[in-house]
Amino acid sequence: MPLAPAYQPRSDRIAIVLPLQSSLYGRAAEAVRAGFLAAATTAGSAARVQVIGHADDGVLPAVAVATEAGVALIVGPLTRDDLKTVLALAPLKPRMLALNQPEDGAPLPADTYAVALTIESDAALLARRAYEDGARSIATVTSDAPLQKRFSNAFTAEWERSGGRALKQYRFDANPEVLALLRRELAARTPDAVLLALAGEEAALVKPYLSHKPVYASSQIADGLQSSMLRDLEGVRYVEIPWLADPSAAAFARLPRADSSDPVLERLYALGLDAFALGELLANAVPPQRVEFEGATGHLSLTLSRNFTREGRLMIIHDGQSVAYTSPQ
Repeated sequence: MPLAPAYQPRSDRIAIVLPLQSSLYGRAAEAVRAGFLAAATTAGSAARVQVIGHADDGVLPAVAVATEAGVALIVGPLTRDDLKTVLALAPLKPRMLALNQPEDGAPLPADTYAVALTIESDAALLARRAYEDGARSIATVTSDAPLQKRFSNAFTAEWERSGGRALKQYRFDANPEVLALLRRELAARTPDAVLLALAGEEAALVKPYLSHKPVYASSQIADGLQSSMLRDLEGVRYVEIPWLADPSAAAFARLPRADSSDPVLERLYALGLDAFALGELLANAVPPQRVEFEGATGHLSLTLSRNFTREGRLMIIHDGQSVAYTSPQ
């Protein structure tokens, strides 16, 4: 059986394929697009970019448009379902920088790379940092939200790889009697630290019932909370992207800020900024085998599996403000 023909680019153009017409993902896609184009314009490369939007279930025709145009690189898809579809049903396509990762952790095919704002990478960083800070036993309080369960599971996996002892797990319940029981149990069997896999308001409700041990939480812990409620989260450690953790950094001075007060959209805008910087490298005829990049979403490193690992900034809530976290000596 003859081999399928290999894709041959006919230009150095970069196509970004996003669900801009999706009712569910349209705002997220627009934030990524805005960041990508802002970075391209700043670099003087806007003419090199082709934006291809699609609606729900329209990712394959969008990829086909990019393929027929002969672009050097596709940036996208954005969602896990669209990535799964493209990997399964579009064998002939340009080199690709996906903006998500396969849900099942399957290896990426040749000429496919991935950079993502996954909560799992934040969880792994927190687990390593908690262990480095001296914790050996951690209790977790987890809500039923799928995102928080993913965060908790990823933390647990990295914690066990680091050598931490088995976790004591508690399901979040806002009932004051249940919270009082949680306080008694943690007082009787005090862990070295606590992980809160909760939204901000839930975490603020639980925090007063905890001991004075270190508390770690997901990256969305401070989203949308007023300073008064942030004070209820005093001492909580979490991971944030540099774009939001240190917006005045010299590395970002030339890049325009997003016109958004939504931290979720700001993070996606930052993903667009980094996607363009990485896309310029990967669109070369021979892509680099080693990449170390201080980006808007964190320190990005290219692995042998062609995934970009991402490490954000450690933050701590102090006096109602989020500040950089320094490990205890």
